[in-house]
Amino acid sequence: MSFKIYTKTGDKGETSLIGGTRVPKHHIRIESYGTVDELNSYIGLLKDQIHDEAVKTVLYEIQDRLFTIGSVLASDPGKSKMKIPDLIEADITLLEHEIDRMNEVLPELKSFVLPGGNTVASFCHIARCVCRRAERLCVHLSDESEVPAMVIIYLNRLSDYLFVLSRKIVFDAGSEEISWRPRI
Repeated sequence: MSFKIYTKTGDKGETSLIGGTRVPKHHIRIESYGTVDELNSYIGLLKDQIHDEAVKTVLYEIQDRLFTIGSVLASDPGKSKMKIPDLIEADITLLEHEIDRMNEVLPELKSFVLPGGNTVASFCHIARCVCRRAERLCVHLSDESEVPAMVIIYLNRLSDYLFVLSRKIVFDAGSEEISWRPRI
C-alpha cells in the first residue's frame, strides 16, 4: 500500500494545524511557518554550494532547528497535545559562537555592504532576507497568538549568522565586498 501525498482536504483554501484546527491558507500562522519552510529550502540550496564540511554541519543543524520552528508554528497552541521539539539556549549559542568565530578573521565592517560578492554569498543574502521576513511574520503572529520567544530570538540571530557567513564566503574566495556608497 502506498501513501498518497494529496489529501484534497485543502482544495477549498483551508488547512489543518497540528491539533486539528482548520484555518485559511492565508492565515498569519500559515504564512509564518510557510516562510520558515522557504528559508529552510534556501539554507539547503546554500548548503549544497558550500565545500567547508564544518559550515555544512552548522547549516544542517540550522535546517533541523528550522523544522523544529515550523512544527511549533504549525501547532495550535490551545489544542495540540502532540509533543513538539523545543528550541534550547544552546541552539542560539551555537549561532553566536559561529558568528564570533567568523568575525575573528574578517576585516572590520566600516560601511553597509551590498548583497553580492559571488554566487554563494548572494545565496546567503537571499536566505538572510527570507529569514528577516520569517522573523517579522512571527513577531506579527505573536501579537495575536502564542509564539515562544526562543523562535523570534533564533530567527533574529540566524539572520545575523547568514550576514556574517556571506562576508566570510566573500573573504575566503578572495573576492571583494561591495561597500554601499550613498549618493549624497
